[in-house]
Amino acid sequence: MDQVGKIVFYEDKNFQGRYYECQSDCPELNTHFSRCNSIRVESGTWVLYERPNYMGYQYILTRGEYPDYQRWMGYNDSIRSCRIIRNPSSVSRVRVFERPDFGGQMLECTEDLSNLPDRWSLREVHSAQVPEGAWVFYELPNYRGRQYLLERGEYRRFTEWAAVNPNVGSFRHVPSY
Repeated sequence: MDQVGKIVFYEDKNFQGRYYECQSDCPELNTHFSRCNSIRVESGTWVLYERPNYMGYQYILTRGEYPDYQRWMGYNDSIRSCRIIRNPSSVSRVRVFERPDFGGQMLECTEDLSNLPDRWSLREVHSAQVPEGAWVFYELPNYRGRQYLLERGEYRRFTEWAAVNPNVGSFRHVPSY
């Protein structure tokens, strides 16, 4: 059963200007609006992408209002594709590893972690396993910087979650609604 979601994109700040309502994955949003400066997430949890076909910077948004792109930590007003996150879970677990292919030191977490270097002597994460739920990795502590969605599965190298480098400063689970 697919999760039902609804998101509304607005061209201007504070929910003004042309808008587009979306209720499913969309690999190409260019035909619906030219820029995105505010968003309302009415239901579901969404991952937005800076480029078409689910490429570029990722932004994970939960239910709520985002009156300008800085509120979702956007680098600019470019949102070109989106998809709903399926099967978020109330139970979440993640394992991060020091080396590729699940080698070296391992840390397992079931709770959000705002500052990975405080809990683990390393800042680089080269591989990860998500046995339950879905997680958002952030490049910097305190849920800042580039965001990466990791859904249930195994990631043998950081490039498999579309990261440009192995830096992980914080992470949190995607809540279920």
